[in-house]
Amino acid sequence: MRMAMPMSLPNLITIARILLVPLTVWLLISGAYLPAGLTFAIAGLSDAVDGFIARRFNLQTDLGTYLDPLADKALLVSIYVTLSVLHILPAWLAIAVVTRDLLIVGAVILSWLMDKPLTMKPLWISKVNTAWQIIFAVIVLACLAAGIESLWPITFGGILVGILTAASGAVYMRSWVAHMSARNEDRAG
Repeated sequence: MRMAMPMSLPNLITIARILLVPLTVWLLISGAYLPAGLTFAIAGLSDAVDGFIARRFNLQTDLGTYLDPLADKALLVSIYVTLSVLHILPAWLAIAVVTRDLLIVGAVILSWLMDKPLTMKPLWISKVNTAWQIIFAVIVLACLAAGIESLWPITFGGILVGILTAASGAVYMRSWVAHMSARNEDRAG
């Protein structure tokens, strides 16, 4: 059962994660890679912490159901786009991350507009994708902070992010198409 109170501790942690996004981007643009990496790592860890607290202490809210994925998307899209604009990550990788998220958000909005609301539940592939996107960004930021210029972590990690992003997007789109193709009476039962 979800709590009626919208400002639970997990929601406050999620809002803090959203507020860390512009700070992290600013630190990156300023070339302050170590602080940017630490800020991003804290934001990434807060994703696990707010979810754990919400489940463990039954503090889940409807607001949190929307805020958490919004915070994840804001954090990851901002980091990948910024690292791409700074020519640290390849543009195709930022485009893949942004496109997947736009497709998912667009699918949900279109479902609502067509009066076929869709309840989005995180899939295991999506959880793996999000975790690896965060880990990979931390690795890239750590390499920048340490002055490591090796391309293999970025190349290997970037390819893995690309594969997981495409797989996650495909699974969500398949699920959405099946939902949108179902007849109204199929969904009512």
